[in-house]
Parts: sequence; C-alpha cells; structure tokens
Amino acid sequence: MTKNLKRYFVKSVIVLAIIHLAYFLYGYFTFKGISKINIYTEFYRFKFYDDVSISHFFVSGLFLLFFLIFLVRNHSRENYKVGSLLKITSCLLLISFLTFSFFISYSFGMNAKLKTELSENDFNKDKKLLNVLNPFLYGYTSYSSEKLFNYENILYPKPYPVIKQEDTISAGEYPIIETNYYSIDTIKALTSTFDKTKNKADSILDIIGLDKEELYKRIISKKVIKDSTQIIFKGLPVHPEHDEDICIFLQNNSLFNAVHGDSIDKQKYQSAVDRYKILYKSKKDSLTYEFQKLDTILRKYNIETNLIPKQLTQDVYHYRDNHGEPLNGIRNNFERKALAEKFSTLDKLFYEPNYLHPNIIGIYFIVIVSVWIILSLFYLAFNKKKE
Repeated sequence: MTKNLKRYFVKSVIVLAIIHLAYFLYGYFTFKGISKINIYTEFYRFKFYDDVSISHFFVSGLFLLFFLIFLVRNHSRENYKVGSLLKITSCLLLISFLTFSFFISYSFGMNAKLKTELSENDFNKDKKLLNVLNPFLYGYTSYSSEKLFNYENILYPKPYPVIKQEDTISAGEYPIIETNYYSIDTIKALTSTFDKTKNKADSILDIIGLDKEELYKRIISKKVIKDSTQIIFKGLPVHPEHDEDICIFLQNNSLFNAVHGDSIDKQKYQSAVDRYKILYKSKKDSLTYEFQKLDTILRKYNIETNLIPKQLTQDVYHYRDNHGEPLNGIRNNFERKALAEKFSTLDKLFYEPNYLHPNIIGIYFIVIVSVWIILSLFYLAFNKKKE
C-alpha cells in the first residue's frame, strides 16, 4: 500500500469522524429530557422514515460515491501484492462500518445528554428514597395482602426478622391452629469445633441457653463458609401482634427499584432501618420532609400526582398509632404504573443500552458486508484494468 493511499484512508476516516461528531451533537441537542421518557423510549434504531434515517441514507450514499470515485481515479494504478490487497480490503471494511454507523453516534449523543440531566449518582439517590418510602406508596387495597404485608417481612429492629410456625392444637373437622413467631438467630464457629469436639459445641449451646436436642429441632439451615460453620435457627418467641413499635408499614420489605450492583438483601435491610428511624425515632416533620422530597421526585420525572406531604404524614401516623385498625384509605395518590415504567426504562437506558437494536442487527451487518464486498470487487476490477 502506497503512502498516498494510506493518507487517503486516513483523510477518509477523519471526514467520517467529523460526520459522526455531527450526529453525536444532533442526538445530544435533540434529546427531549427525562420527563419525556416512557416505556417505549429506546436508543435510536434505523427507522427509514425520520430525519435521522433519511439524512443518514443520503450522507452515507454521497460519501461512498465520492470516496469510490477518488479511490479509483487516484489510487488504483499500483500492482499490489496479496498482503497489500488484504490491508486495503481491511481498510475498506472499516470505511464501510463507519459509513453506516452514524445513527449509533446519534444514540451515544442521546445517552450523553441523558446522563448530564440525570447522573447515575442522582438516579441512585432517587431509588434509595423510593425504596425507603415504598411501603407508603401502595394503593390502600394492597395493604390487605398477606403476601405483601406480614410479620415475616419485618427486618428491623431486633428481634426481627421472625419466622412463622403453625401448630395444630386440635385436629378434626374444625382444627385449631396456633401461630407462633420466633426470632431468627445465628451461630457461627470454626468447623473443627463442630466436627471434632462435641463437648465444645455443647458448651456454646449452654451459653445461649439451648440444649442440643432443642437446637436440632430449631435449625433452619446449616452451611459451611470457608473454615467456619454457620447455623441459622429459630430463637426466642416473639409477639409482633403486641409490639407497639411495629406497624403495617414495617411489614413490607420489598424494594421499589434496586440500586444496580448493590446487594439486594443489604438494600432491603438498610431501607428497613431508615424507615423505622423515620417512623419511630425522628420527629414528625422528618417524615413530612421525606414526602416533600418524594413529591419533588414525582414532578422531576413528570409523574402525575395529587400527593400533599402533610396530609400523607397525618395518615401514616394515624395508622402507625392504630395498627390494629384496617387501612381503608391513605392519601398517596399518584400514577404508580407510570413511575414504575419510568424507572424500568431508565434502568435499561443506563445499564442495558441497545445502541444497535436487536431487530436490525442482522440486516445492519448484511448491509455492511455487502457494501464492503462491492467496494472491494469494484476497486480490484479497476486496479487490474489499469495495470
């Protein structure tokens, strides 16, 4: 490959890079903002009917036309060896890819603008607040769901979490079932202690007030972690139905939307701790302030809302202090489905960006390879003709 041909390829790549930059800036400045994002939002794919696709078609076609004309006219009179021809065809493949990937740069521009409006750190802060406040955000009919709201979902304070045990006291046509709750406790010691010296293991059980047989009945799970053995077992009886510091809002440990990359269990636990402190350790104004931040988040993401922080705080405190009363209404009206869809879409845009949509990936590479083959054959034909 001659120096002039190398320079020509370099100049061509520079021109393509400038065009890519133009499409990147176009994507950046035409992004409509996070308030306009919905479940159908995705990074751009070639759609054949809008300004990006139409301009892409003409720009790509014109570039290839002039590129081929100048290539054949000025750089096709050399008698290249096989190695040089392979290098030339490799350059043509790169040119083909760059010529048909302007819309990918457009998507990168959209993504860059998205992250200037909403950084990952701010996105995660919003998630954490929603995770803490999640049990306050359900529609009032959901609070009757035993699957969502039950004592086994309480993660904090101690002695929670608990495990439920039902015992049949009297069998027959109308059996009597007794329900009890036990704390979930953990013993962790060196595996050698358990395997080699039963007496030492028994001494550990004596310290916590359990005999060996009782522990075996209460074991939930046993697993070996490196050189230690961990036993999780039912501990002491707990009576959450009589616990004045337990209300229905603590009986749900689900996350609204998990922070990407962090342990789900740790997030659930930390949310439960923060929720308990807001409800039982902080002043009433603290909860109102959290609901004000929630209202700001809803408006930030363009979610329709009728939420009034002070009213919602009153409702939460009413049901906190009267936890035996059925929850028949709570003034937390907003578009729940829209908020869930918004965060689900943003998760995909942040962590699963499809700059090359699966629906067009096959056609896209077929076009690139086809153009590459045509360019290569055309160049080789003219090169041979002019030898």
